[in-house]
Amino acid sequence: MTNANINEISDEEKKFRVRAGIFLASVAGIAGIAGFGKTLAASKRQEQVLLEKGVIENVRLLNAGSSLAMRALGWGTLCAVIGTFTFSYGLWKLSGATSMKEFRLKMGSLLPKLSKDGPPTSRTEFDGLRDLMEYLSKWKAEK
Repeated sequence: MTNANINEISDEEKKFRVRAGIFLASVAGIAGIAGFGKTLAASKRQEQVLLEKGVIENVRLLNAGSSLAMRALGWGTLCAVIGTFTFSYGLWKLSGATSMKEFRLKMGSLLPKLSKDGPPTSRTEFDGLRDLMEYLSKWKAEK
């Protein structure tokens, strides 16, 4: 594919790509916020269970542990996002691509091709491990 063909993208395709990017970013953001909130809720719930059991003298330790866990979760999330961005950006720069389409083509040529073979002609469903082992022993004996 030539550079002229790569750079010729219709306005409708550009709009579609922007919408797709916004959609993916929003889904990832919502998933991250939901996971963060669920972890926080589980932490707070565990803290309440311990307080109800009468562990009043350890309230300061629980609060310190909870805030430490929140800080660790925040730093872990930040490191994961920065690490993923750095890895992706590094691959982009190493490939020398100037557009997403060109990057996809370059990565497609580097990565192994997936074959589109027909469905398997042998068995794929087994009742259990014994059935699988019997099938494999018969199959090996045939070869």
